[in-house]
Amino acid sequence: MNLNVLADMDPNTQMPMPVAIVGGGASGCLVATHLLSLLPEGTRIVLFDDTDALASGVAYSTPDPLHLLNVPAAGMSAFPHAPGHFVAWLHRNVDAGIQASDFVPRAHYGRYLKAVLDDAVAQAQGVGLDIQRARVVDIRKEDAHYVLTDQSGRETRARHVVLASGLKQDPTWASDALQRDAHFIADPWTQALPADGDLLMVGAGLTMIDLALSADRPGRKIHVLSRTGMLPHVHASPPSPPVQPPAGITRLQDLDALRGRLAWHFERVRAATGDWRPALDGLRPITARLWQQLSESDKQRFLREDARNWDVHRHRMPPITAERLDTLISSGRLLQHRGEIGSIAPSADGLTVTLTDGTRLTVSAIVNCTGAVATLHSDPLLSALAAGGLAKSGPADLGIATREDGAVLDANGAAGGLFALGALRRGDLWESTAMPEIRAQAQALATLLNHRLRNGDVPMQRDAYGNVLPTSAEAAAEYNRALSRLLRIQDGVEAALERAIAIDPQFVQAHAALALLGNEWCLEGEGKTALAAALVAADSQLLDARTRSFLTAVEARLQRDAQTGAEALLQHIANFPRDAFAVGVAVPSVAFGGLTAGSHTASFIESLGKAYGDDPWYASQLGFIRQEQGRLDEAAVLVDYALSCDPSFGHAAHAKAHIHYERGEHAEGLAWLEQWIATQAATTNHRSHFSWHAALHELMLGDTEAFHRRYMRDLAPPKVSGCRILMDAGALLWRGRMTGAWENEPCVREVIEAAPSTWFEAPPSAFAAMHVALALATASDAQRLRQLLSYAESHEDALFTSTIAPLCRGLIAAVAGDWKSVSPHLETALSHIEDVGASKAQCDVVEDTIVHALAMSGQTEAAIGLLETRLARRASPLDTRRLHELKAGG
Repeated sequence: MNLNVLADMDPNTQMPMPVAIVGGGASGCLVATHLLSLLPEGTRIVLFDDTDALASGVAYSTPDPLHLLNVPAAGMSAFPHAPGHFVAWLHRNVDAGIQASDFVPRAHYGRYLKAVLDDAVAQAQGVGLDIQRARVVDIRKEDAHYVLTDQSGRETRARHVVLASGLKQDPTWASDALQRDAHFIADPWTQALPADGDLLMVGAGLTMIDLALSADRPGRKIHVLSRTGMLPHVHASPPSPPVQPPAGITRLQDLDALRGRLAWHFERVRAATGDWRPALDGLRPITARLWQQLSESDKQRFLREDARNWDVHRHRMPPITAERLDTLISSGRLLQHRGEIGSIAPSADGLTVTLTDGTRLTVSAIVNCTGAVATLHSDPLLSALAAGGLAKSGPADLGIATREDGAVLDANGAAGGLFALGALRRGDLWESTAMPEIRAQAQALATLLNHRLRNGDVPMQRDAYGNVLPTSAEAAAEYNRALSRLLRIQDGVEAALERAIAIDPQFVQAHAALALLGNEWCLEGEGKTALAAALVAADSQLLDARTRSFLTAVEARLQRDAQTGAEALLQHIANFPRDAFAVGVAVPSVAFGGLTAGSHTASFIESLGKAYGDDPWYASQLGFIRQEQGRLDEAAVLVDYALSCDPSFGHAAHAKAHIHYERGEHAEGLAWLEQWIATQAATTNHRSHFSWHAALHELMLGDTEAFHRRYMRDLAPPKVSGCRILMDAGALLWRGRMTGAWENEPCVREVIEAAPSTWFEAPPSAFAAMHVALALATASDAQRLRQLLSYAESHEDALFTSTIAPLCRGLIAAVAGDWKSVSPHLETALSHIEDVGASKAQCDVVEDTIVHALAMSGQTEAAIGLLETRLARRASPLDTRRLHELKAGG
């Protein structure tokens, strides 16, 4: 038992002060669920809820099967790191035939949340949950703790309080007289609608749609009144994946500029995909930043002029709900009106309502469907907190003001032990009412409270992407230094991790990260040593979910076969997509072979857009993918944006080098690279690859003297060693030979001796095997090429048999001088070569070999045709010269 937890004793009960949660809906129960699994033994949680719908709240307590979730089941897991959790529960408890894309009744979700809480209670280790069927009416602060008073006058003391009261129906648009009228339904979720007579529903959002479907019956007309007349849009079926937001959009701080940029983006996405939804969905990770950067006046203007338009596009209805609504409209049972209520008079059947356009209606009730709000004025408890100076209104008078971690700001802007989540944070975050936002906030808040209870006021450490680092500030700073250098391809990553471990030997994340680097960077033995240290450190502490998942993935990567290890790390990233360290290793790059290749890499990186938004590092990764896809203009925008944020971004510089190459801008590309290398590359890891790109430009320009100088200065052993030497020096030697660029070819034996010896026996990937084969061909080592061929033919990875085996056959023929036999094998390899993870620029070495083989075997017309095709794709003085020589018979 942690004594720090028990330091705050309640003088009345002589028990440790609990964590108090006010509100038992989805937000409050998810916080309680996470706390039950995190808090140390001996702590208590008191959850206040005065409804009969614990865990369900207003949103999920409706029993009507027509009321569906407006998000597919796949998006409604209670746990960010277990996206299939809700669907699996549905299969066990409702119907095994439910699909992840289905929109299921809200009642199922309420049952699910209650089951999640019950499971957490059953599995809790010495942590108690006390559910109080009471409404908290006041909270006051006494010294370092809080006193909560419920409606009966009973007081509960707590060191930390979580406000999870959610949304309240807002009837304030109605006159005082209407609010007192018995025919006014202020809260349709708690008040019954009349069984007979026509209805007037004020508000045209999702609340109205659900209520209209329930209230529909023969002979009844449902009138819907709203100022704009806009109804929620419909989810696409099947949905398209989100599209990356425009680069640099989070820099815009003016509403008009933001509107213009978004309009351009939506139109561009609509033109490309046929739908606007992917553009809006792609904004989700940056919506809070876009909102936060607006001035207070622009926020208010957005609420007046744009909010309704945003809501009908952002909060969409299921297709089946839209079909049912269309039936009501087409049958004439639901009629839409645009305007406001002008006057109201009593009638024999209820009320006679005159609208501002002159329309007169007789209805049995007016139903408030304007939606729920969370403001200081909508909730008596919030009003009491404001009166006591413990809270103040949030931006644009929405919710209450909170710090980035959810701590409530008092009247002086200071934070204490009072926290909020969900709808109460809408003023700070704008989007804060949907389950993806709520579940993330609940987990983060529970993690923070656990840290506070265990460590007092010592700040909790995080990495640059918000992930918790359970270590000291000094060790966390070194880890973040390592992460920054990794994402910029800079030297010193391992050294920073080693410093972090020296500061905190129990820092599991740092040990595991070092182990992963040791494996991926071919540092023989170092990876397994670091992994062993990580496992020892993990045995002595309770790991958070992300650290535990990362350690498990690293262990699989180092101790299982390559495919299993890759799948484990990719699954970790799927569950924790903002673990940028793991993503940085998984993505093929200058520094790593990566875990995916070809179209799989593109799909993998594109899937991360919803987690990273317009983050500049991510923009540089996406820019590289776009240039590989031939979308060079898009790639250039992304890459230039990343470099404008930080000129030292190695990934962005690498992508820009490829863009220049693919455009045939060899002189411009060389000049840019020379400047970047001179000013930014001093601390860049794998500097040889940037020199490789510069040498490639020199080769394409036909400047063989510069090509020779750069090779000897920057690429020849011992300047480069390890696996990098094969990918840069080895491949360049063969390419120079195939293009006639060498007069005195450097010795390839030194390159082979400087490379990992194990790669020549059992290359760890098809990408590695490709470069081993090129080095062996340069050395004219047919024997070891045949051994590699045999290894590839029996390999379980299909890429070895489809690509590496024919590559070896073609190179064996080249070594033997059987040039006529080279092309058929290499053409087979070339059709799959991008799948091994090679860039288009790296794949060109195979095409260069085919051109040379065709020319050497007398197939001049075929060689000419291939060169003409290449030149149509990109300019190259080298290829132009080769083409002229072939046409001239040279």
